[in-house]
Amino acid sequence: MLTKYLGLPENYSEHGGQVDQQNEFVHWLMLVLFVGWTIFFLYTLFRFWHRRNPKAEYSGVKNHASSHLEIGVVIVEAIFLLGFAFPLWAERADAKSFSDVLRREPNATRVRVVGEQYAWRYQYPGKDGVFGRTSPHFIGDANPLGLDPNDPNGYDDFLGSSLKLPVNRSAIVKLGSKDVIHNFAIKPMRIQQDCIPGKDIPIWFKPVKIMESSVVCAQLCGEGHANMLGYIEVIDANEFDEWADAQSKESLDKRKATAAN
Repeated sequence: MLTKYLGLPENYSEHGGQVDQQNEFVHWLMLVLFVGWTIFFLYTLFRFWHRRNPKAEYSGVKNHASSHLEIGVVIVEAIFLLGFAFPLWAERADAKSFSDVLRREPNATRVRVVGEQYAWRYQYPGKDGVFGRTSPHFIGDANPLGLDPNDPNGYDDFLGSSLKLPVNRSAIVKLGSKDVIHNFAIKPMRIQQDCIPGKDIPIWFKPVKIMESSVVCAQLCGEGHANMLGYIEVIDANEFDEWADAQSKESLDKRKATAAN
C-alpha cells in the first residue's frame, strides 16, 4: 500500500514482495515512533513549562518512564531485526540458497556482470553452461573482460550489450569490478549489491514479469558516475533460449575460425 507513495517502481521479482512488505513495516514503525515521541515531546513542554514551574527543582525527574519506553523501543527494533531482516538477508545471501536454486532449477540463467568506469559488461556462459577463464592479462579493446582465448570452456561464451533474462526462470548473477567499487542495482527487481575488485559476488532473483528497465550504479564511483547506466530486458523464455543459442553458436564458430587460421 505504501510502496507507490515511497516512490518505488512496480515490483517485477519473486522476492520483491517480501522486500516491499518489510519496507512498509519499517515505515509504519517509524510513523508510530514519530507520533509517540512527538506526543512525549509536547507533554514535556507542557509539563515543565516555566509558568507551571517558576522555581527550578534541582532533584530532577524521579520516575523512569522514559527509560522504560526507550528500552521497549530497542526491544521491538531488535525483534524486527532478528525476526524479519536477518531471515530475508540470509535467504538472499546464504551460499546454500544458490545450491538450492540450482537443484530446483538446473536450467537457471547464469550471467557474469562486471562494472567498470562507467559501463556494465555482461558475460553469458554459452551452451555448455560453463564460464571460461578470465585474466587481466588478456584485457583489451577487443576483449574487455579478459577471456582466456586458450580455454575451451570459453569458446562458446558471449558478451551481451544488455542484461537479457527469461521470465519465470531464476537468474544467478556473479558480480565483479575492473577498477573501483560499484553497486549493481535494479530497482524494479528489488536487488542491490556492491561489485568489488578481485571478488566474484553472487546474487540471485527470479523475474516474474516481462519488462524493460535500467541497471544503475548506486555507489559514487567517479566523475562519470551518473552516466553509468545499463539496460535490462526480461523476455519470454523460449525467445531467450533461441537468442542465447544463436549467440553461443556464433561465438563458437568465430573461435573455431580463428583457431583454423
